[in-house]
Amino acid sequence: MPIIVNLDVMMAKRKMSLNELSQKVDLTLSNLSILKTGKAKAIRFSTLEAICKVLNCQPADILEYVE
Repeated sequence: MPIIVNLDVMMAKRKMSLNELSQKVDLTLSNLSILKTGKAKAIRFSTLEAICKVLNCQPADILEYVE
């Protein structure tokens, strides 16, 4: 898939665990894990907004298009 999810990179830069992000974004650990591993087929804008708010980043910091 040409869309790469760099959630793990941003979490590492912010020194935040998956558990901590899950609590702050109010998503289940399994849903965040699916997103983090790149297995998600879609993401809601509200979820992306919440993740960006908590990690203090832009959507482009998390999602990347590679041909």
